Amino acid sequence: MKQDYTMDEKLAWTTIFVYEFAHRHGLSMKQACNYLNRWNGLNFIDNHYAYVHTQSFPSMVSDITQYCHREGGDIQGA
Repeated sequence: MKQDYTMDEKLAWTTIFVYEFAHRHGLSMKQACNYLNRWNGLNFIDNHYAYVHTQSFPSMVSDITQYCHREGGDIQGA
């Protein structure tokens, strides 16, 4: 069964995720957003939100870091 989430729910979770990603990698929020957008991390989160929002932020930061790296991003695991 597909669960529908409101835009507000997705936006709130994604904002916190971007903050955690930025903090882990020593980036500003803008830099983190640009990086995640360029290497499809935000698209991945949007397309798989039903899964990603159930995971811990540290776990998802690691997973999305690896995903973006496979997509060509130059930030590597932390």
